[in-house]
Amino acid sequence: MIKNILFFSVIFFVITSFQQRNLLSNDEPAPYFNLETLQTGERISIKSLQNQQTVVYFFAPWCTVCKLSMPNLDKLAKNGSINAIAIAADYESKQQVEAFVDDLSLRMQVLLADSHTASNYKISAFPTYYVISEDLKIIAKSMGYSTELGLRARSF
Repeated sequence: MIKNILFFSVIFFVITSFQQRNLLSNDEPAPYFNLETLQTGERISIKSLQNQQTVVYFFAPWCTVCKLSMPNLDKLAKNGSINAIAIAADYESKQQVEAFVDDLSLRMQVLLADSHTASNYKISAFPTYYVISEDLKIIAKSMGYSTELGLRARSF
């Protein structure tokens, strides 16, 4: 039994490492962005995240895993456990993103990526997220579904 658990743990680690091999490195400065918010249309830059650790979560409204994972992040952001923003990085229209956010009743801030944002953050799959430190450096990253516990663990 322990051998099976160890085997599957090693396989999981290898697959996760392979998926994340092209993401930005920890301790690297987070790339600059200045993006429009879905909710108000005002612009938010990465500088506004300074002095607060933040989960920056990249998603696509067509992504099934995002649909399952985002409520976990939204719940943590809503109750003040973590600071988080979501960035729509692959979408056909603003209305598509609005429908996705409305369908999930998300209350967290959602930004609309421009053509350079996903490239600058080396996004190749959804969802992908980075944890950005108070001094705007990457301190953690992950791809795929995350539970509340997993999000909380990576962001503290």
